[in-house]
Amino acid sequence: MGDPISDMFCQIKNAQMVKKPEVLIPFSNFKHALLKVLEKEGLIEEVRKVKRRLKKGMKSPKPFLRVKLKYDENNLPLISNVRMISKPGQRIYSGAKDLKKFESKGIGIVLVSTPKGVMSSKEARKKNLGGEVICKIW
Repeated sequence: MGDPISDMFCQIKNAQMVKKPEVLIPFSNFKHALLKVLEKEGLIEEVRKVKRRLKKGMKSPKPFLRVKLKYDENNLPLISNVRMISKPGQRIYSGAKDLKKFESKGIGIVLVSTPKGVMSSKEARKKNLGGEVICKIW
């Protein structure tokens, strides 16, 4: 079993490489929070929690996240790469003042899990919040 957050971004990147309009990802509250930030930043079209139909032998429908992917005017994916910063074996934390070192010159966004929820590093710096630096997306 790998890192579920890394697996989620891998699923999104793979779906975008073959130009799929959407992808289904197993639900978790943390994944939902991360995807909501991407939706707010305009990197994905929409994220919704859905329940999949029951299959034979299933006791209850499993929740999934339906992610509508977004492409630019040339039909190129808006998410071209993801670099995981915090990993299950090595968590990386940063104070509000040090978050800038994870950002590149206006390219992409850095996702941070703060005590006030998941947000972009720019938003966290404005609110003077630090936290776990999850990943960088560009």
